[in-house]
Amino acid sequence: MGRPEELNTEELVALVERVFAPRPGERALGILVDLPRAGVADRAGWRERRGMARGWWERLRGARETLGLEVELFWFPASGGNNADLPERVWRATVGAGVPASVDDLGPAESVPMEDVFSGFDLLLAPTEFSATAPLKVAAREHGFRAATMPGFSRAMVPALRLDYVEVDRRCRVLKGLLDRAERAELVFRVAGSAADESPGPDSARCQLTLDLRHRQAHASGGLLREPGTAGNLPSGETYIVPYEGEVEGEPSRSAGRLPVQLPDVDSDREADGVPAPGEVVIYRIEGNRAVGVEEGGPTARREAERLAREPAYGNLAELGLGILADFRLEPIGSVLLDEKLGLHIAFGRSDHFGGIVGPGAFSSPSQVVHIDRVYLPVLQPDVTVERVDLIMSDGTTVELMRGGRYRVDFS
Repeated sequence: MGRPEELNTEELVALVERVFAPRPGERALGILVDLPRAGVADRAGWRERRGMARGWWERLRGARETLGLEVELFWFPASGGNNADLPERVWRATVGAGVPASVDDLGPAESVPMEDVFSGFDLLLAPTEFSATAPLKVAAREHGFRAATMPGFSRAMVPALRLDYVEVDRRCRVLKGLLDRAERAELVFRVAGSAADESPGPDSARCQLTLDLRHRQAHASGGLLREPGTAGNLPSGETYIVPYEGEVEGEPSRSAGRLPVQLPDVDSDREADGVPAPGEVVIYRIEGNRAVGVEEGGPTARREAERLAREPAYGNLAELGLGILADFRLEPIGSVLLDEKLGLHIAFGRSDHFGGIVGPGAFSSPSQVVHIDRVYLPVLQPDVTVERVDLIMSDGTTVELMRGGRYRVDFS
C-alpha cells in the first residue's frame, strides 16, 4: 500500500525546519486560511483544505516544544481573486472550535488587524483557495516575515512536500544563472487542431514569441525560504523572471510575437477538482510585452478579446516560469500550485510581486487583479507543443534551453 496522502506530526515539523530553518529569536508561526463569503461560493476541495489546515495547526501546536515555535491559526474572508489584496481583518482560531463554513460564522467584534499577524509572526503558512502570493510577497518585504504560500493545496500534492528541496533549490539556481545572463528568450510553439493549421505556408502552425529579459533578474523558488522578507510557493521548484515591461524612458519592451494558449473548459481563474478538459486554443498577439488582441477564433477567443479590451493590464506578460519537478516524477493534478512547477509556464497580469511594475493600481478594481499562469504540459495543452526555447545571452551566444518541452540544460 502507498503512503497516505497526509503529513504526520513528524513530517510537519521536518517540513517547517527544512523550508524555514527557524532562526534564534523567531518564536511564532501563523497559518492563514481563507473562508467563503457572500459572492464567493464554497467547493469540496476548499472545505477539505480548511480541515487539513486545522489538523496541521493541532499537530504543530502539540509539537511546539520540539519546534520551538508558538503556532496560531487565522481565518479571513476570501479575496475572491488570485493575488488580489488581502482583507484588513482576520479571526484567530480557538481550541475546540470547529472549522467555519463561511466568514458568516465569525463574530465581527472578535477580529484582529491583519497587520498584527504581519508584525507579530516570524513565519507564515498560507494554504488558501485564492492565491495570496502577491500580497504576502509585498508585505514580507515590509515586515520582514517569511511566508510559504500554498494556494489550492490538496492531498494530491503531499508527495511534493517530501522532495529533497536542497537538490530542487540547486537546480533552480542553475536556471537562475542562465536567465540572469540572458537578454531575451526565443520561443517556438506548434499548434494543432486550430485555424493555424489551415493557413497556407509551411510554418503556418507555428507561433514564435520573443520575450525581452533586459533590466531584470530571475528568482529561484526552490522551496527554501531562509531569508527574512521572502515569500514563495510551497510546493516549490521553479525559476521565474518578469519580462521587461518598458518602464525605462526611451526603451520600449521588445517582447513581441504570437502566444498560443489552450484554455481549459472550466473557469480559467479558479482551480478545478482534477485536471480540466482542454478547450479552445487562443492565439494572442503580443506587442510591447502585452497581449493587445487575439486572432480570430471561437467563443473562447471572443471572450478573451473582450477581456483584454475591458482590462488591458490582464494582457501584461508577467512571468516566464521554468518548473523542474517533472524530473522528480511528479504528474500534473489540475492545480496551478503544483502544475506550474512541472515545466514551462507564462503568466498574464500582475507582476509587481515578482519585480515588475504592474500592480493592483493598473487594474480597474481590486476584484479584477489577477496573476494567471498558463502551463505548457501535454495533458493541459495537448494541442500546443513547445518546440524550442532558446536564450540569447548578453555576449551574443545562444543557449538551447528546451527542445520538445524538455530541458537541454546540464544540471549535474
